[in-house]
Amino acid sequence: MPRRNGCWLCLTLLCLPACTTVPERDAVREAGPLPTAWTALAVSVAQGRVSAWLASFNDDDVKSLVLKALEGNNDLKATATRVEQARAQARIAGAPARPQLELAPGFEHADAGRDAKSSISTGSRWSVPFNLSWELDVWGRINATQQAAVLAADAVEADLQGAVLSLAARTAQSCFELAEARQRVTVVQASIDERGALVELLQGRFNLGLAQGLDLSLALTDLSDAKAELKEAGNRVQQAQRRLEVLLGHYPGGTIERCARLPDLPVALPAGLPSELLARRPDVSAAFIRLRSQDQRLSSARKALLPRVTLAASGGSLGNTLSDLTDPRSAAWNLALGLAQPLYAGDRLQADIDLQAAQSQETLHRYRETVLNAFREVEQSLAAENWLIGREQALAATAKQTETSRALAIYAYRNGSVDILTLLDSYRSTLIARTALLDARLQLLNNRLDLYLALGGGV
Repeated sequence: MPRRNGCWLCLTLLCLPACTTVPERDAVREAGPLPTAWTALAVSVAQGRVSAWLASFNDDDVKSLVLKALEGNNDLKATATRVEQARAQARIAGAPARPQLELAPGFEHADAGRDAKSSISTGSRWSVPFNLSWELDVWGRINATQQAAVLAADAVEADLQGAVLSLAARTAQSCFELAEARQRVTVVQASIDERGALVELLQGRFNLGLAQGLDLSLALTDLSDAKAELKEAGNRVQQAQRRLEVLLGHYPGGTIERCARLPDLPVALPAGLPSELLARRPDVSAAFIRLRSQDQRLSSARKALLPRVTLAASGGSLGNTLSDLTDPRSAAWNLALGLAQPLYAGDRLQADIDLQAAQSQETLHRYRETVLNAFREVEQSLAAENWLIGREQALAATAKQTETSRALAIYAYRNGSVDILTLLDSYRSTLIARTALLDARLQLLNNRLDLYLALGGGV
């Protein structure tokens, strides 16, 4: 009895390092110090929770295309299959906790001779052997491994939610880019028409001897430059069309006719509180879930030091005919309960514990980095909105002023007050201001999409 008690005492001391519990993680606590409010001063900051942003755009094309992309995009479908793969891996990880049964029926044909001792023909024999093994998960090692796999699958599912948000935003941005490219074509074509009218005017004046050939040549050169810019704008249209078609899961034929104009900037949605971002952002949620999954892997590695209790059974039937296999007298089986305590494995078990512990620290730091980047994206988009709104307003005023300047330059040129270079410069300034205003409106819409994506939430 004293010797048996001493063995159990030694076994207990060996098991103590592996009996640690999985830490209770809190997403807010692990993220570090958080601000109570967004520091960027932006008009889009409001109280309340961010909601689905797609409906805020009063544009039927955007809404329809986003829904089609979510249904037909191949990258999203591939991401969805990774969720199924992760769920299957979780089932595989939990399989060792259930009994494993192997059945191997066979037929043995004896040699064409006689038994050396009995001189009786051995004949042929049928056999149905089976083996049953079952590791009793007394300490929860297998369960910890399975929980790690389940949490890993949850993280992949959070990645899928992030992919949905990203695809929706990219589809809307592609629609905006296509609309901006088409409006740019319209603007450049209008400028070509205006410059064409000027060329006709100069041609008539030149024919009457009222204009110099240099003026007409410079105007024709300026018109050619505008036509080249129109070709560039047309190329941007076909590129945007094909990018959008691929997002929809369609052949990039450059035939999509939607997205004719840029929508107005929607009314701002509430940004909520910084702490709420941890639950809304799929990438932050996925990073935190992976931290919890790694904790389970570390727990499983520590529990590998504990004894393993196994239940094993084997048996079967053996007979010269198939009918013998159903005879209870031909059946034989045995049952065994085993206990295995790892004592030394070349430092492999402790090294695995150290490895998992280091990976847990790495995952924790990566979670905190993900949180900081999430806050940066929100603060950056909030701050940029104020700047972009101001820029859009300034460029709108500039575009209006260039229209006035161009009209005055035409009047002054007809009166001989300015030369042709001043007049042509007014045409170029007008086109630059118009296209810059389109670009500013596109940036403002894209930044709003970036803000919605940074805030998380639903589509």
